[in-house]
This record gives sequence, structure tokens and C-alpha cells, in this order.
Amino acid sequence: MAANISFPISAVSQAGVILYEKQCYQIQNIAVNTRSHLERLDRIYSREVDATKTAALNKQLNVIGDATKYQNITVPICEPQVENAVVYQASVFLTGNPIFGVVADPVNEDAALQMQAVIEENSIRGGWVSELITFFRDCFKYNLGAVEVAWEQQTTQAVETAIDFTAGIQGKPVNVTWTGNVIRRLDLYNTFWDTRVAPQDIPTKGEFAGYIKRMSRIELLIYMDSIPSFIKENKVAALNSNAAGAGTGYSYWEPSINPEPLIQPIADAYGTNWLNWAGLPGADPNKPITSYDYEITFLYARIVPVEFKIDNVPSKDTPQIWKFTIVNHQVIISAEMQTNAHNKIPIFFGQTKTDGLKYQTKSFLANSEPFQSVATALMNSMIASRRRAISDRGLYDPSRVASEHINSDNPAAKIPVRPRAYGKPLSEAYYSIPFKDEQAGVAMQEIKAVSDFSDSLNGTNTSKQGQFRKGNRTAHEYDDIMAHSNGRDQMTSMVFEAQVFTPIKEILKINILQYQAAGDIYSASQGKTVVIDPLALRKTLLAFKVSDGILPTDKIISSDDLAAGMQAIGTNPQIGAGYNLAPMFSYLMKTRNVNLKPFEKSPEQMAYEEAVQRWQQLAELAIKAGQEFKLPQPLPAQFGYVPQGLAANKPTGQDQSQQVTPNPQPPPGAQ
Repeated sequence: MAANISFPISAVSQAGVILYEKQCYQIQNIAVNTRSHLERLDRIYSREVDATKTAALNKQLNVIGDATKYQNITVPICEPQVENAVVYQASVFLTGNPIFGVVADPVNEDAALQMQAVIEENSIRGGWVSELITFFRDCFKYNLGAVEVAWEQQTTQAVETAIDFTAGIQGKPVNVTWTGNVIRRLDLYNTFWDTRVAPQDIPTKGEFAGYIKRMSRIELLIYMDSIPSFIKENKVAALNSNAAGAGTGYSYWEPSINPEPLIQPIADAYGTNWLNWAGLPGADPNKPITSYDYEITFLYARIVPVEFKIDNVPSKDTPQIWKFTIVNHQVIISAEMQTNAHNKIPIFFGQTKTDGLKYQTKSFLANSEPFQSVATALMNSMIASRRRAISDRGLYDPSRVASEHINSDNPAAKIPVRPRAYGKPLSEAYYSIPFKDEQAGVAMQEIKAVSDFSDSLNGTNTSKQGQFRKGNRTAHEYDDIMAHSNGRDQMTSMVFEAQVFTPIKEILKINILQYQAAGDIYSASQGKTVVIDPLALRKTLLAFKVSDGILPTDKIISSDDLAAGMQAIGTNPQIGAGYNLAPMFSYLMKTRNVNLKPFEKSPEQMAYEEAVQRWQQLAELAIKAGQEFKLPQPLPAQFGYVPQGLAANKPTGQDQSQQVTPNPQPPPGAQ
């Protein structure tokens, strides 16, 4: 089942949408060049700001083997603090299995496990953990990160038994269609959105949000064949389109941050005739295929269809969310009206700090940047001092000594004097300027002080970075202090929960209830295959609550209080008589992701076991009284109970019609 409806749109409507897409992207860059700002922060994070000739020269000399040259060093302050902050958030939100748990009341606990199995399967297939870790890193670097949450249909492969001559020897790969929730981190360099509203309000109040991806020709062909809403009549035009956006300000862009990458970013791969380059038969260099790399724009827009001359849709006069897929900013290959029940643009933006200044708020990394710059300046002053110490600056008489002899790199070279120096004191030909380095120790102390300032600003410390510094405190005092040192991290987690994870969990839940089809899904956390019943899921829409790291299951259902209550019930017979303890215990364990319901005894089994126990008691009483006990032993079939292992082989040698009293009376005289 698709999460959208595709409608044919006219050429006039397509032209209007393409113009709208270009205008949306340009709006973001009117006031500020977003990409240059992001690139500057990435250079700070990667410690690649120093582009001076001295740094480049000494680095190259080190590369060729000259270990006597000192490179400039950027003191690492920003990156360690960002990574420590990312680690904390990942440990809060992403270490559970599954990432998002599902709980419900006891009546709907089976349906809750079905939904949890679906979320678990989607998270594994979509690699949610990796995507969300990168999202956290973006938020701490730029104070802005974006993720797309959408219900998608993908073509994947499965293996089935071959029915030809290879049967029983080899499996046969087949294409199958997978549908489910996808969480995708968006590259901010190639993401655009409605900057007129605050980041967290874009899904509900923003008019548009989208992103650009680069695809090869083969990748584009595969993608077009995989989407059910593909506009087939535009296929040729899309494949033959030029990357007209290249260099115009709204094209796909990849920054060059690392001067020595393993592979350089592809700056321009448009217009290459790969068939001719490979020397393949039939390649005509005079008629190259126009483009071999394509820019694909995915645009979510809240529009009024009639304003774009789209008249063949329901409620054409009311705002609707549409998703357009555009090749090279020229050809629309998909136009889908979103039918999601949540009615949100499914791109969510998160910020680590929200102080009301929207996009003016400094990021976690930007706060640390001045301190990293000052610490780097102090460090490089020490390096300059070392360069001075080994360079031996001095004054010399050029009439007596040649400059090339003075500046020789050979430490054992002999310096000849010119004839004019004959008969004169050689000490007068050269004077060494004394060098005293009295600031090196002070600089190291200052670097430490500057680093501490940065830690104080961002609320971190060396202990949180894994460096044990207990000082003169006892172990108990140290643990107590550290337990209260995560206040800022916890507040950031609360911000993420409100901005991103709460709406994501709601969308995941609604998408599953709306689009999930019936089937079997294996759940690793439950250790079994779960049968998905969409009807059962939709009947319990309001009963589900989805948990995560900051809002765990324990907080949703108060499992600690429930466990304490069970203990009280078990120790007080009067209270225990009013509850069914076995189902209560199973529910408690199911909220802890342990399903004990398969081990619960059925009412028939309990009735049979109670009758057998009563029969045994009466038999013992009769034996003690010296009386003959003639009551027959109760049989499982008389209570509708089939013991495990006998379901397929019911006993046939006994008369199943024989009746017994479920609660036999004791024989006369038995006490």
C-alpha cells in the first residue's frame, strides 16, 4: 500500500512546479550563503583552517621525510567536545533494542508487540542508528540537523527454492517489494527549507522543504522503475536533460574540506560520454548522451493544487502536501499527493539550543571556536619558539663571510672567510643573537586555562571525556558529583525529544497503522516470528505509546510501581485473592521485552490440574480411612485440555465419554 496518490499533471502545471522549486531554493540564499557558513564550521571541526604558506611548506617537508620542520598545530578542542556530546545523545536514544519500544494496556499488549516488531524491522533495514548519529553530529556542529521520515516502497531481493533442474541444490533470487518507515539524515549542504519559520515548526507551518541528491544514469534508471508514481512519458526527457543547475547556486554541492582526502570530491562529472570513453561499439562521439550524472530534487510542498492548474484532484481548493521528484531542475518524474494521516511535511529539524533567535543561535561548535583559536595561537607561538631555537639568528659581515655559507643546512659544514678577513679577529665577522625562551611553560598553562573556559561554556569536563580526575574527593563524593554533571546533556535530550523524537514516534505509529500490510516479521528482540494483523493494530490506535531513551517504558507504565504492587499482592493473601497474578506478571515482563504469555496455563489446563489435585487429596483420605476409593481419575479431554505433544495424537484407547465430577466429593467417613 502506498503512502501517496499519483495524479497526472499537465505540461503547464509541471512548468509551474519547476519554477516553484527554483524559487524555493533561492529564498534560502537571499540573506546568507548557507553553504559557506557550514563549510567554515566543518573546517573548524576538521582542524583545516590554517592555509598559510608556512603551514603548507612544513607539512610538505614532513611528507618527504624532513622531520626537522615543525608543522603548525591546531589544538583539538571543538571536535572532542562535539563527539562527547554526540556520544551522550546516542547512548540516550540509540542503545535500546529496539530503538523505539511500544507499550499498551494488557488488553492490547499483543498488538503492541506487533507494532514493535514492525518498528524493529524497519530500523534494521533502514539503518536508523547510523542516520541518527550523523543527525546528532550535524546538530552539534551547526546547531541544525534534518531527518526525513517517510513511508516508502522499495524493491529488494529474497531467495526462494528453484523449481527447475537446480531444485534442492541452489536457491533462486527474486525481486520482492518492501514497504516501511525510512529515517534518512539529510545533508544540509543540499537541503533547502522555508526559513521564514523556526526549524521545529517547518513540518507544521512551513510551506516547503526538500533536498538534492546526485545519481548516476544507471541509478536513476533503477530508481524510476522502483517508484509506483513514475511519470513514464517523461522518461526520455529526464534521461536526455542537462544538469542545468550546475554552478547556478541551486545545484548539488559537495565541499572540499580535507586537503588530502582518500578520494577527491567530484566537482563536475557532467557531459562525459562514457560509452565513447570505454571504446564500446556503437558509441558516437558526435552524439553523446547529454548527461551521465543527474541532480534529483525531492521537494515537499504545501500547495493549493488549483493555483498550479492541477484540477483533477480531490479538494483542489484547499492546501495539500505534495511530493515532487525533479530531474536536473527541468523534468518532473513523480508528483504525489501525500495522504498521510499526520498531515505534516515529513522533514524534521533539530537544534541543540533554542533561545528564540531561530537561526542566529550559536552552535555547540561555534561556542568552542574562539577558545580553539586562542589555544592554537599559544601552541604555535611555542612551535615558533622551537623554530627560532634551532635557526640560530645572528649578524654577520658580508664582506668577510658569504650568506650561502652562513645559511647552509649542513650542520658540519666549514665556513671559509673572504680575503678581507685575513689577519682580523674572526669573532668580529659573526655575532649570534642570544635566544631566551621564558614563555613556553606559561603558554602551556594558558592553553590549559583556555581549554577549561571552553569546557565551562559548553558544560563539559575531562572526566566526562573519559579522563579520571577524582582529586581529593572520596569515591562516593566523586560519583555523586558526576551523577549531577549531565544536567546540560539531559536538557539537550529534552529538546531533541520535544523537537524531533516525539513527532517522529507519532509519525512512525500513524504510518504503520495506516499503511502496514499483513505478513510475518521476525523480531530479534522477541526471538520469534510475529504475525502482523493490520486490523488488530488499527482497532487500538489510541492504546499505543512509543518509548525511547529519554522516555523509556519504565516511565510510561511505571513498571517499578507495578513490580512493588505485585510484591505486596504476593505477600498479602487478602489482596492477592482479588487479582489474577499470572497475567499481571506476564504483562510486567512483556513491558520489559520478555514475552511469557506462551507459557501461561490455559483455563482448561488449570481446571484439569485443580481436579487432579482434588482427586489425589480424596484418594489419600480414603486410604487413610481404610476405605475403597472408586472415583475415576479426571482426564484432560473432559476439561477440553490437550496436553502439549498430544494435540496431533489424541488418545484413542480410553472411553472419552466417561464422565467424572470436576470436584469429586469425599467418601463417607473421610475427614
